[in-house]
Amino acid sequence: MAPSPLGRPTRGTTGTNRLRRNDRAIAASAALRRAADPLVVDLGYGASGVTAFELATRLRKVRPDVEVVGFELDPARVATARDQLAEVRAGVTPFAADLPVSFARGGFEVPILGGRRPAIIRAMNVLRQYDEADVRAAWQTMSDRLSPGGVLIEGTCDEIGRIASWVDVDGSGAPSSFTISLRLAELEHPGIVAERLPKALIHRNVPGERIHDLLVALDREWDRASPMSTFGVTQRFIAAVGALKDQGWAVLGGRARWRLGELTVAWSSVAPTDQALRGS
Repeated sequence: MAPSPLGRPTRGTTGTNRLRRNDRAIAASAALRRAADPLVVDLGYGASGVTAFELATRLRKVRPDVEVVGFELDPARVATARDQLAEVRAGVTPFAADLPVSFARGGFEVPILGGRRPAIIRAMNVLRQYDEADVRAAWQTMSDRLSPGGVLIEGTCDEIGRIASWVDVDGSGAPSSFTISLRLAELEHPGIVAERLPKALIHRNVPGERIHDLLVALDREWDRASPMSTFGVTQRFIAAVGALKDQGWAVLGGRARWRLGELTVAWSSVAPTDQALRGS
């Protein structure tokens, strides 16, 4: 008998375009674009396979040879997603009939057949119900399955995909960066992402912790950049992020990402002050 998949069932909430911000970042990532085998895992996709369909649709635009595998713990969810895939294959959905997607039962162990190793494992909204102390082990188990140069992307977003954040974890299990991604239209303050931080950080948004310092500084610079709103919220956000970089924050990427409402910093900028989740 095959061993039971590792992990706990998610709530299963799934929405069309909920993970579009994360999809977009994956499409731009070096881990995908440089992968010898562009195999991507959508771990814990929920009650519907739609996030895997959307992910494959967006990724094949930059890697036509991409393949997406969705894993869920619940056999009923796998069966539902396979039924949806049959409809895709029949050409009765908005998705391409030849979409490179499949579904299987699995958890943190990421049971890819044939010894293949994914270039990317995406685990969004999976660790929310876990304890912070469980995060490191989950990261390690998943990252052990990555191909060389691969990345685990683990984080959280709101139900309609306007607020998201995630951690990039390398093949050694060490976190390397932290990203927030926001819909800028009608945004009052970027610090709203505090409600949707990854499990490794959500309880750390208190004075004395680096993530708290970052969000306070980002909100401060957002307020200071309010005159830029004359030129649009995108220019306001670019100005705020640029100010953080000028102040010495380890901001990664450039204006092309900032204009999308993304801010990525080195993990050392937000790592918890204790050693348990600091990483290398």
